[in-house]
Amino acid sequence: MLVKWIRCTVVDRRGFERGQRKWAGLLGEPGFRGQGGGWSRGRPDVAHIFAFWESRAFYDSFMARSHDRLASAQSGTFKDAQVRLFDYRFDVKTGFEPRFTDADLLRVALCRVHEERVEHFVLMQEKVWNPAMAGSPGMVRGLFGEAPGNEFMVLSMWRSAAEHGKYRTERVERLALRAQTEADVAALTGDVVDMEPSWTV
Repeated sequence: MLVKWIRCTVVDRRGFERGQRKWAGLLGEPGFRGQGGGWSRGRPDVAHIFAFWESRAFYDSFMARSHDRLASAQSGTFKDAQVRLFDYRFDVKTGFEPRFTDADLLRVALCRVHEERVEHFVLMQEKVWNPAMAGSPGMVRGLFGEAPGNEFMVLSMWRSAAEHGKYRTERVERLALRAQTEADVAALTGDVVDMEPSWTV
């Protein structure tokens, strides 16, 4: 599965939201699995969208055919778009599927990992971080993806901000020490996203 992450700064909120609903046209595209997103909690003018495709070939075919027609509705409503593609590696918890209806909050982390530490980083994701997140009340599902250049994405879906907040305060520092995250990771950025149900396709 291919995961597309788009992050952009919105300059015309109403126009952007109107355009976002036009992406319902993705339904029926060969290989399309689902799309959802919302607004950054920390920066209210930043939108995040996550789209899921069965494979790179299906995605490339869509980009060559239908993408520009659907995207034209949002032309001029945003700036600074950053697009990243990740290959799905494994689930966080079990049975990931690109459904957004039962989540209020998304947490996305982008990690650039030192080349010689990639193997260790992936192992710690499986052995330390995944079980901790999977065992947290309110964590619905998630995935771990990889992009060229030793970049990794951890995407997790949460039922509520309160439940995500509990996990953060109780566990994160302790887990980071156990997983030696500081030694593995060259750069870490991320965001917490309030889901916008009308954007879900």
